[in-house]
Parts: sequence; C-alpha cells; structure tokens
Amino acid sequence: MTYTSTQLAACSQAIAAAGRKLGAQGLTPATSSNFSMRLDDAHAAITISGRDKGTLIPDDIMVIDINGAAVGTSARPSAETLLHTQIYRRYPDANAVLHTHSRTQTVASRLFADAGVIRFDGYELQKAIAGHTSHEQVIELPVFPNTQDMPELVERVESWIRADKPLYGYLIDGHGIYTWGRDMAEAERHIEAFEFLLGCELDLRRLRS
Repeated sequence: MTYTSTQLAACSQAIAAAGRKLGAQGLTPATSSNFSMRLDDAHAAITISGRDKGTLIPDDIMVIDINGAAVGTSARPSAETLLHTQIYRRYPDANAVLHTHSRTQTVASRLFADAGVIRFDGYELQKAIAGHTSHEQVIELPVFPNTQDMPELVERVESWIRADKPLYGYLIDGHGIYTWGRDMAEAERHIEAFEFLLGCELDLRRLRS
C-alpha cells in the first residue's frame, strides 16, 4: 500500500486542525509538541520541527518513513520522531499520535517521576480511553526519565511494551505526554481525558496536603 497525495492532504489538514484545537486549550506552549498521522505501513505525516502548533498550516507538515527519515524534503522533523514511528510499528491500529506539553502534564510528570507510574482508579472519565468500559478498570500511565538520547528513550518505552503491560500513553519527566488513537478524533479524546485525569490527581495532592 502506498499513500496518495489526497491522503497526505487530508492528514495535513487533520493535523493542522488538531494543532489549532489543542493550542487553544493551552496544551502546546511556544513551539512545543509534535503531531503525526499514519499514511501507510511505511510512511507518516508529521509536524516540521520548530513550528507553532497552534497556527499550523498544511505546509508545516512533512513526510517521514517508518525509520523516521525525511521523505522528499530537506525539512527537519521533530527530534522525537522515533517515538512516533515506534507507536506505528508496535500498534497497527494506531493512526494518529499526539504529543503535548501542558503545564498540568509537565507538573504531574515531575511529581510522579520517582514512582514511575500514575494509577487512575475510580474516575468515570477513564471510559474515554479506548478499551475501557468501567471506572473500576485501573489505568496505569508510566512516567519515563527524560533524555536527549532518543534511542534510549525508545528502548525504555519498548521495555514496558515487552513486559506485556497495557500502554495507552506515557509521560516523560519534565516534558509532556504521548498518546495515540485509531484516528485523530480518538487521539484528541485521549489527550483531553488524560489532561483531565492528571489535573484531578494534582488537585487531590494539594487538597490532601
């Protein structure tokens, strides 16, 4: 299967629209964050590095191969591109990956870094995460140490997956969140749900202190 120019145009529009939506919610400060969509088994469309995600246009989107290399352009993709392609290789149903940097996500990543995981239990909104039909199903969101060595970070994520632990998203310490979905709408729903759940956990910490 090979992607078409029509597919690329549609994905570029969807990524730009997601950037405007999430940017308006304060989830993509400065030029942080990166978004992508699968084009076919060997390619994905991804945001060009350094672009303001809240004002994206289709020209801010480029094509990469499944190894993270640029295709047909001299533009540079995000330094974290390998984290996107890892999800596409590992999860065939994943067709959109979103990475954002909200204040809530970043603070939660620091607070729970030592524990290495955040457990959500009893929240009705857990049902917004694909595959969950009850607030009684525990969701674990891992928190991985940050590093500029992307292969090292990819391996940390890979270790979690190899341990057969469910993975619906993850935080990076001092950084932000990665999550994904079968389409852009589902990926956006996951971002918004995790943002809400993380905010609840931070509020509970403050109220209990």
